[in-house]
Amino acid sequence: MAAARKLQKCAVSPTGKHSASVIFLHGSGDTGQGLRAWVRDVTVPDLAFAHIRVIYPTAPARPYTPMRGALSTVWFDRHKISRDCPEHLESVDAMCSTLGSIIQDEVNAGIPKHRMIIGGFSMGGAMALHLGSRYHPDVAGVFALSSFLNKDSVAFQAVEERVRAGHSVPELFQCHGTSDDLVLHQWGEDTSVLLRKAGMTTTFHSFSGLHHQLSQPEMELLRSWILTKLPPTTSS
Repeated sequence: MAAARKLQKCAVSPTGKHSASVIFLHGSGDTGQGLRAWVRDVTVPDLAFAHIRVIYPTAPARPYTPMRGALSTVWFDRHKISRDCPEHLESVDAMCSTLGSIIQDEVNAGIPKHRMIIGGFSMGGAMALHLGSRYHPDVAGVFALSSFLNKDSVAFQAVEERVRAGHSVPELFQCHGTSDDLVLHQWGEDTSVLLRKAGMTTTFHSFSGLHHQLSQPEMELLRSWILTKLPPTTSS
């Protein structure tokens, strides 16, 4: 098997001592730099911290079935954009392995996984949920903005099995616009309900009139949540 390709990424470095990391995954067809620019445009002040490094990886281009097989920068393939179809698990699992190298890079830099958060927008949020529930459940938290999981996602079963075995799972922070016509608000809400039923602690914030996009109030809530999960360390 060929070695996993190294993902391109951009990052916002902490202004002080690096003691925690956030990995923020873009939506389909975007790039790490594109998401970074979008976050900077809607977030005042910027999503930057004294102690947290924020990393924006870019998905490699691959054929994407909802675009009739055209190449797109997506984290995994979908049979269609719907909750009511099977997951394309082969591509999901391959990318979980590839993204694991970014998590390992942070561990190698001295950041333990309990000082990391993984999250994303749209497809990036779904990818983060697979990473946090199935591959790296020891991270501090997961966030998913305008995202959903397929109704029979293996992530639900993974959470349920971990909780039943007495193991911890990360906390989930979700935001979704009520006017989202690409990823319906109901899909995000259903995802939250099923994960909570499986045993995950979830918080779901609805934003009235928001479409499939980021917003300043949403990013302010996200910043506050990140700081509660990854507070500054007292040690020098």
